Amino acid sequence: MGRHARILFAGDVVGGSGKRALLALLPVLRERHDPDFVVVNGENVAGGVGITPKIADQLFAAGVDVITLGNHTYRQREIYPYLDEHDAILRPANFLRSQPGHGSCVVTRNGVSLGVVSLSGNLFMDAGRPAFAEADASLHALRGRADHILVDMHAEATSEKVAMGWYLDGRVTAVVGTHTHVPTADARILPGGTAYITDVGMTGARGGVIGVRREQAIEALATKMPVRFETSDDDPWLNGVLIMTADEPMRARSIEQLLLPATHGSA
Repeated sequence: MGRHARILFAGDVVGGSGKRALLALLPVLRERHDPDFVVVNGENVAGGVGITPKIADQLFAAGVDVITLGNHTYRQREIYPYLDEHDAILRPANFLRSQPGHGSCVVTRNGVSLGVVSLSGNLFMDAGRPAFAEADASLHALRGRADHILVDMHAEATSEKVAMGWYLDGRVTAVVGTHTHVPTADARILPGGTAYITDVGMTGARGGVIGVRREQAIEALATKMPVRFETSDDDPWLNGVLIMTADEPMRARSIEQLLLPATHGSA
């Protein structure tokens, strides 16, 4: 019997509007797509920077299986012990080993096991260790423990994300890019069977500037003066992908973009 599954991944949840959009749309997406696993990047959910234990608990209570993070992982100090205590919330694996948290986990649903790996890019970002070497180390640690593996490559540079997709093609089920908050149009199955997209996009206010109130972003860019940013509530959308795995381990059958306004939810 094949071990196939549906994996729903939602891109960077930004602020309260992003969280509300996610929570409103999850029941709709469950009814429509019946995902076995829900993975969410939550690194911007606490007012745009980081995550708190309270918010993480809300996401898990709503049925999120794994939360991945990124460069804002440590912006909320109260999350530090939580990262060590909870298996299913991940900071990038290529952060320093001395830093709180861990970078991979395995969750099981309906007889299928999914490994999730969080990675940070190195170009224009301050990850402590190289991403490509850490990807190899993470896959070695997960060997024999997971039927499928999803990698969240949280990176600024498009080239680094594309290269990671090719590097892991045929060795993992999916490589999904996050961080830039704008969905790309290159979702596809690579030749080795790995589902890939350069950036999933964000779950947050499309009426802002990558989740920030647009008037504040424009003022900062136009005046070159310091501006205190706040998250926008204007026109929240969910950006995600639905990945259908193949019966064969570490292979995907399809990847479909999900771009939905929060008005499609029940809220």
